[in-house]
Amino acid sequence: MKVNRIVALGAAVAMMVMGAAQAQTPVPHDLLEASLWTQRSVEFKGNALTVFALARLRLDQALADKTWTAAPVEQKGDFGNLPPAVVLDIDETALDNSLYQVWTMKAGTVFSLPTWNEFCNAKVSRPVPGAAEFTKYAESKGVKVFYISNRAAEVEPATRENMEKLGFAMGGNVDTFLMQNEKPEWGSKKGTRRAVLVKDYRILLEFGDNFGDFDDRYSSSEADRLKFFEENKERWGREWLVIANPTYGSFDAAPFGFNYKAPAEEQRKAKWDVLDAWAGPAKK
Repeated sequence: MKVNRIVALGAAVAMMVMGAAQAQTPVPHDLLEASLWTQRSVEFKGNALTVFALARLRLDQALADKTWTAAPVEQKGDFGNLPPAVVLDIDETALDNSLYQVWTMKAGTVFSLPTWNEFCNAKVSRPVPGAAEFTKYAESKGVKVFYISNRAAEVEPATRENMEKLGFAMGGNVDTFLMQNEKPEWGSKKGTRRAVLVKDYRILLEFGDNFGDFDDRYSSSEADRLKFFEENKERWGREWLVIANPTYGSFDAAPFGFNYKAPAEEQRKAKWDVLDAWAGPAKK
């Protein structure tokens, strides 16, 4: 009996150790590779620095060309002599929020507005390489730097403090932060905010990580998104500059039709179903 108890106790301890080991073992997660690339790779840094180096060249071109605008839908009429401005998205364009993405993985949760706002208020976002330096370059050229962000208006003070600490151009006595729902008509689509800016400024460049930072038609089918992309093909790399963001965006919701209420398994299956694959080795 004594031996049996010892064996049973040993088995129980072994199971507890195995259970603890399993609990500590990371489970597969779709965000792992993307977050690793964003946080740790020199390729991400190099990509971002490349975009902002090109942006300096494009800014100088735009300043010399009075017909140049990055807001073809909103900017109409005689805008050539308006003061120049550039527009940057904030999240994953100016600020790297991969700390939040990694937290969701390790906590076994997903994005939620309460935790996201708490993260924003923590003021721990990092700069995307080259972003702050570009805004200072633009400012030195007499170009006003505006930030059109879908962060909530209530986290604007913390966002400003975070970005000022990181060396971003802050706009002086001009309010250069246009946050989502800061005004009733300022929803997630950014055209209404660009429409306000073009009354007083000529927008030379726009920066973003998501199609919606450039075109309000981002929440369309994959086919329509590609069509709208092609319609503006000459703008990419000229007036519209994209920072790579493989962690989230309208690209990963388009396959399931932006139906966020669909079960996670259904959303994931829709993503699998749209992918093209090699047929594999020839059968012998």
